[in-house]
Amino acid sequence: QVQLVESGGGSVQAGGSLRLSCAVSGYTSSINCMGWFRQAPGKERAGVAYILRAGGSTYYVDSVKGRFTVAQDVAKNTVYLQMNSVKPEDTAMYYCAAASKAYGTRCPSGPYEYNYWGQGTQVTVSS
Repeated sequence: QVQLVESGGGSVQAGGSLRLSCAVSGYTSSINCMGWFRQAPGKERAGVAYILRAGGSTYYVDSVKGRFTVAQDVAKNTVYLQMNSVKPEDTAMYYCAAASKAYGTRCPSGPYEYNYWGQGTQVTVSS
């Protein structure tokens, strides 16, 4: 089993920054990919950024490229999402997730491909 605990959410004004953290524990050797997802009210959960555990390759959806950065501290078993230049449309519940599968150096993008989920942390961006 793998346990994920997110932290760092909150309220911020547009243009500001937030850093989300995801503490990973349990059977971490089974994880190949970590992903950050978000879900706004009335919308489906969607991927934001992904990182390959071995090697650290990253991938971002277009809407956050150049603004968000995903990183990991393997020694601390923690994954981060640095959010800069945030916009009101970034308002959502943010979740970190772990997947046992990877496609070469690419992480899966669909939420259904992730085995473990944190409880989520709310991010609210005001204009």
